[in-house]
Amino acid sequence: MGMLKFEVPHQLSAEEARQRLETLASHLGTKYGFTTEWLGDSARIQGKVKGLTLNAQITVSAGKVGGEATDPGFLFREKARTYLTEKFEYYLDPSFSLEELQKKA
Repeated sequence: MGMLKFEVPHQLSAEEARQRLETLASHLGTKYGFTTEWLGDSARIQGKVKGLTLNAQITVSAGKVGGEATDPGFLFREKARTYLTEKFEYYLDPSFSLEELQKKA
């Protein structure tokens, strides 16, 4: 199976972006049982939701988060890309404080 590539721009420092994505990873772990393994500014996320397996590799830097995830196939490709992009955009939105995101996670 192929990989689905994505890139999400943001206006945060790499450190703050990583903290926010750690919060997202915690949320995915609690809600879906996903596991996340960080190595520097890169993370590997693995799990299964609604019968679909997700294996993703993300890299956080100042100005963008990029990576690739398991391509779920033609029928779910755009839905998966939209879901990932919207989650990252939400957690990287500077109008929400890290504390607000942690409370919602």
